[in-house]
Amino acid sequence: MAEEEVVTQPTEQTEQTENSKPDYVQDKFWNKDLNEINIEELSSSYNSLEKKLGARTEDLSKQIREDISNEVKANVPEKYELKIPEIPENVQMDINAEMPLLKWWGETAREKGLSQEEYNKGIEAFVNNEVANLPDVDGEKELLGDNANARIEAADLWSKKNLTKESYEAIANFATTANGVKALEEIIKLNKDAPMPTVETAIEAAPSLDDLRSMMKDPRYWKDGDRDPAYIAKVGNLYEKYYGNQKAS
Repeated sequence: MAEEEVVTQPTEQTEQTENSKPDYVQDKFWNKDLNEINIEELSSSYNSLEKKLGARTEDLSKQIREDISNEVKANVPEKYELKIPEIPENVQMDINAEMPLLKWWGETAREKGLSQEEYNKGIEAFVNNEVANLPDVDGEKELLGDNANARIEAADLWSKKNLTKESYEAIANFATTANGVKALEEIIKLNKDAPMPTVETAIEAAPSLDDLRSMMKDPRYWKDGDRDPAYIAKVGNLYEKYYGNQKAS
């Protein structure tokens, strides 16, 4: 009797074991021996991908920054041209590129990568602000009366003739208001009627101990060859005056 060939039929459990790899898992990430996902291989692949994406992101970010920088530089002129906007006829303003505020604006505009048009808008805003803060010339002249122009011109001429350039520029705006012109006229009158007081004449009127000590440091008081008898006598008299005032008070 011939032996019957025994054929082992796969069980349901065997089929399930062989086909347990999920469809979404690639073969390279599947451990056939352990019938499970190869975590080490999956982690290594993920880290490698992350590094590549990170490098590409940094390169892309760098390229974008360079593109923006080049675009900004392309808008900046080699030298900004100072274009003064229209100023009302009755307003006198001396505006030039050497003014500290305008020099600052030029440097700032270049740092910010501003175009000539944007630079011009800043200049226009500055001029408009200056004009808005100027006094009403016609209104100030009315306050000075019918001879306003003559009074303004006289005050300005006296200032130019008797003051240094720095001092004249410091009070230039005085003559733009009625009160400023009147103040200059008082100064002119005082200068004609009496000499302007010096530091020494002010000290002589009411000397302080610090004033006297300062005078004693003058070479005319202590240095051989420079000692001035008249000056030394003046210091002595002022000391007497100082202590006399102290006793009186």
